[in-house]
Order: sequence, then C-alpha cells, then structure tokens
Amino acid sequence: MFEKTTKGNASRGELPPDNAIEGKTTFLTAKRVETIVAVLLGITTLLSAWASWIGHLHGGLQSIHFTESNNTASQGTAEYNFGMQMYLADYMAWNAAKDYYYELELAKTDGNQEKIDLINEKIEKFKTQTGSEILIEAVKWMEENNEDNPFNMPGMAEKYFEAAQGTVDQSQKLLEEGKRDNTKGDSYMLVTVIYSLTLFLLGIVGTFKNMPNRIAVMSIAVFCLIFAFVYMCTIPLPTGFAQMNFFEFNK
Repeated sequence: MFEKTTKGNASRGELPPDNAIEGKTTFLTAKRVETIVAVLLGITTLLSAWASWIGHLHGGLQSIHFTESNNTASQGTAEYNFGMQMYLADYMAWNAAKDYYYELELAKTDGNQEKIDLINEKIEKFKTQTGSEILIEAVKWMEENNEDNPFNMPGMAEKYFEAAQGTVDQSQKLLEEGKRDNTKGDSYMLVTVIYSLTLFLLGIVGTFKNMPNRIAVMSIAVFCLIFAFVYMCTIPLPTGFAQMNFFEFNK
C-alpha cells in the first residue's frame, strides 16, 4: 500500500529530494535554482535602479532644455522687435537724408564747391550720428554702385534680423535636444518596466513545485533580463555624464 502511494506521487511529477531524478543526477537542483534566482534578483535590482536613475537624469535635462529653449525664444522675439525698430528708424533717417543728396546734385550742377563741401559734411554727420552701421554700410554701397537707394543693397533687410535669427535657431536647437532627452528618458522607463517584469517572474519561480515549470519561468526571466540589458546599452547616456565618476554630472 505504501509503495503504491509513493509510486503514484512520483508519477504525478513530484520533485524528488535534492538532485535525484529517476536515479540520475541533474545540474539544476532545487537548491541551485534558488541560488541562481537569488543572484538574478540582485543583478536585476541593481540594473533597474541604474535605469531609473539615468532616466531621471534625462528627465531633468529635458526640463532644463525646454526651459532654456523657451527663454531663448523670448530673447529672439525681443531681438526681432529691436531689429524691426532699427529698420524703421533707418528708413525714416534715410527719408530725411535724401534731401542732402538732392541738394548735393544741385550743388554739383551749379559748380558751387563751398556748398558741395557743406552738404558733404552734413552727409558725413548723418552717417556717423543718425544711421545705424547697417545703413552706413548700405549708403557706402549705394555710392559705390551709383544707386539711388541704400535699401536696394542685396540682403540688407536680413541684416537687421541676423541676431534674432541666430537666437531663434539656438532656441530650436535646445528644443530638439529636449525632445531627444524625452525620448531617451521614455526608453529608460521602458527598460525599467522590463526589469520589473523580470523581478516578478523571478519572484514567482519558487511558487512552482514542478522543476520543469521553475526552469521555464526562470528562462523567460533570464531572456527578459538579457533583452533589457542589451536594449539599455543602446540608449545614449545623458549629455555631460562621466562614466568614471558618477557624481561629476552634478558638479
């Protein structure tokens, strides 16, 4: 009767003591599986903590870049308004200076050198005291090319907004960096989720009484661990992060 019961339990897949399975030895005994699971739990916990930290750093950089981008964009708007004001001021100054050039042509026609010198003096004062450097450059171009309007100089209008455009470009660059940090942070969050799944699978290994089931669940956990680790290695670290000194990033 007793022998029959023992045989019945063995036929239902009950784990034999230690590593004796049908009279043969096996590498993955119950004790060794527990040891492997404990080691994997420790490794996964450390990697999960690392991924969480790096993801947090990416999130911090994202906030910094977005804030700097917003501030830089505001500065670009102010520079654009300043450029527009300068453009209008130069245009009004040129409208007032056109009379000097008209009088200069009349003086040249009359051959009145004294009047010519006087008008030229007025024009020089206009260049140095009234117009901006952009307008002075344009007037010089006008005189050298026998033009009648300095605003015909190629690319003159863009010169008023070069600083603003450079600032706006910098703002856009910071915005793109913030977007990249956001994507990297989300990727590290996904890695953390996979590590959490690995921890869950390793945690339930001991609930299975049948050794093949334990090995199957542990194998899935190992696969998730390897996949998460390889994927994490493909994600760039935060900008300025020093791998040899973990605390240098915050200095």
